[in-house]
Amino acid sequence: MSSPFSPQETERYARHFVLPEIGGPGQQKLKSARVVVIGAGGLGAPALQYLAAAGIGQLTIVDDDVVSLSNLQRQIIHHTNSVGEPKVTSAANTLASINPHVKVDTKQIRIDPKNAAGLIHGHTLALDGSDNFQTRYLMADACAAAEIPLITAAVSRFDGSITTLKPWINSNPGYRDLFPNQPKEGLLPSCAEAGVMGAITGLMGTLQALEAIKEITGAGEGLVGKLLMVDGLHLRFETIGYARRSG
Repeated sequence: MSSPFSPQETERYARHFVLPEIGGPGQQKLKSARVVVIGAGGLGAPALQYLAAAGIGQLTIVDDDVVSLSNLQRQIIHHTNSVGEPKVTSAANTLASINPHVKVDTKQIRIDPKNAAGLIHGHTLALDGSDNFQTRYLMADACAAAEIPLITAAVSRFDGSITTLKPWINSNPGYRDLFPNQPKEGLLPSCAEAGVMGAITGLMGTLQALEAIKEITGAGEGLVGKLLMVDGLHLRFETIGYARRSG
């Protein structure tokens, strides 16, 4: 059930209320939403902060890692004095300082085939901010089975990509239509090996938050069946369409 906005919330979200695409009804949808974010790293850090600022009712953070000094170049939800803390704890503390009206649930656990369905159950929407193909395929399959929209993004060096998945509706394509075969482990270099520009993770994570807000409120047009690719080194944006594969 919807609940009225307090005077503090009304002032906090004033710039949303005056947007015709959001307004009071859209803000109420945000307040009622439950979003699960896999990973509190480079992508999850900006996504979580903008979702909290936007007034998402509940954010669930799933991450089993601890904050290290090398994270701080891009994972801006964490701070120097957070080094050594669980990322979920550090992230939750930051989100509480951004917006105390948002409930934050932390899961210091690595998502795997055994727990994936339970971790995403009951959520309005999911964001994949992981850094490996195994988790991306797992999240895509789990969200498709649970009929939970998934906004998935990836980054490497100066580049990023993002798409929205809802394959159970109107024969929309799924992740395996876009990437049929999971790359073999070790075939592609990790961020630790290839490097990553911190600001590109901020850009792509912010785009995930934007697409999540649009998906929840119904504002604008999303990225279902479209892959947005960003070349940060030359600042080029390209969107390509993709469809469900026959058979």
